[in-house]
Amino acid sequence: MHESINFKGEVATIEPRLIALRRELHQVPEMGNDLPLTQALVLQALNGLPLEVHTGRLLTSVVAVLRGRGQVPNDTRRPTILLRGDMDGLPLTEETGLPFASTNGFMHACGHDLHTAGLIGAAILLSAHLDDIPGDVVFMFQPGEEGPGGAEPMIAEGVLEVTGQRPDAVYGLHVVAHKTAGEFSIRPKTIMAGVGELEITVTGRGGHGAEPHKSMDPVPVACEIVLALQSYLSRRVNVFDPIVITVGEIHAGSAVNIIPDSATLKGSVRVLSDAAFDQLARDLPLLSDGIAQAHGCLAETRVEKFYPPTVNDPDETAFVVEELTAMYGPDRVKILEHPWMASEDFSLLLQQVPGAFILLGANPGQLAKEPLTNHSPEVVFDDVVLADAAVILAQLAYDRVVSYIRPTAGVKTL
Repeated sequence: MHESINFKGEVATIEPRLIALRRELHQVPEMGNDLPLTQALVLQALNGLPLEVHTGRLLTSVVAVLRGRGQVPNDTRRPTILLRGDMDGLPLTEETGLPFASTNGFMHACGHDLHTAGLIGAAILLSAHLDDIPGDVVFMFQPGEEGPGGAEPMIAEGVLEVTGQRPDAVYGLHVVAHKTAGEFSIRPKTIMAGVGELEITVTGRGGHGAEPHKSMDPVPVACEIVLALQSYLSRRVNVFDPIVITVGEIHAGSAVNIIPDSATLKGSVRVLSDAAFDQLARDLPLLSDGIAQAHGCLAETRVEKFYPPTVNDPDETAFVVEELTAMYGPDRVKILEHPWMASEDFSLLLQQVPGAFILLGANPGQLAKEPLTNHSPEVVFDDVVLADAAVILAQLAYDRVVSYIRPTAGVKTL
């Protein structure tokens, strides 16, 4: 019989170390799948722990494996739990004024520095109980979540088979700047949206700005398409299967008195189902080309799926809620009524293995005014939540390993 470990009571001894590491990571954000400075800091932080450490071949990932030495009955198999933290930043110039702010033109504006430090905290906590853990824990430090996507190449490189068997469950969390620090949010099934990219190029015929009637100006056509996209969403999309389209880039022209030959708009697409994305891929080329032809222009439309929706396993979600409530009380655990329309490539792991993704509020007490959101150049996350992140990941891994101890032919204990 295994007793649960009180990681919540142990984290205070490593909390200053985690805060210092998070702030060091915050000063050197890197983008994409090539994060050499970040990888080096992670490897340094893991050095000396009883872990098998692997680095990626195609990307600067780190995978650490804890082989628990806890005893199990002869007729049972040893389970595996995977914990994931993403490490990359964003192409933003930081404007927080923090003493540990980034100065390299990039920024940890989505809190991935907290995810990385929190996962290291979980590794430290679990490593102190190696002899009590009757299974294996995989710590997945992932680049490229903001793009081009680090989960997919890590899966291809074998992160789900690194212990010799696939994980029984996967868990991850994400800090949220506009929610109260220490508040946990979760929901069964879809918790975050899938995301894709939209690119439409309108081609006309350039000319002199003084004589637009002698040209086919693509700029007003592109603007009309932007407005038509919003009308499309309100009239052609099922309100119970919502879609969000945000046009974030419009490129055209080289001088104020020249009508350009083409105009290009780019945007993000957020969906809660694969069917909604399929509808967009079918409808948007017809919409944009129809508008363009009405003005004597042509339109080329590309709709590309990036990440699928993040879908929590209902049983694993129930387990997480039970764990969170036991540790922190019901007042700190919220069941979301609706999904968050942000996206995550943790979704790719959840397509392979049952698990759950948790949202953790990290607002530093500025909720009296309109709080800033993730991805703002001024956003600040409260690193007091690092202890919570480390504890919940460690506790979930340990308690879930114990709950899976069963005869090989048995049924998962929930």
